[in-house]
Amino acid sequence: MKLSNQIKPISYLKAHAAEIVRNMSAKQEPLVITQNGEAKVVIQNIESYEQTLETMALLKILALGNQQIEAGKVESATDVLNRLRNNEVMR
Repeated sequence: MKLSNQIKPISYLKAHAAEIVRNMSAKQEPLVITQNGEAKVVIQNIESYEQTLETMALLKILALGNQQIEAGKVESATDVLNRLRNNEVMR
C-alpha cells in the first residue's frame, strides 16, 4: 500500500467529508490527514479497522506464547494428551 497517494490536509477533509466517507466504504486504504504539514490522524473504513484489531490481538497472543516458551511454561503435546485421556485436572 502506498500511503503517499492517501495523504490530504485537514482542509480537504473539511471540504470533502461526505465524499471521503463514501470512498472509504469502497477502498481498503487508510487516509492520512495532516495539520500544519504534520500527519495527525488516520481514517479507515470499519472493516479495515476491525481487521487491524484482530491482527493486533493475534500478535499479542503470539507474543504471550513466546514469553511462556522463554519462561519454560510449556508441556509436551504427549503429556497434555495423556493427562486429558486420563481425565486429570489441568495445572
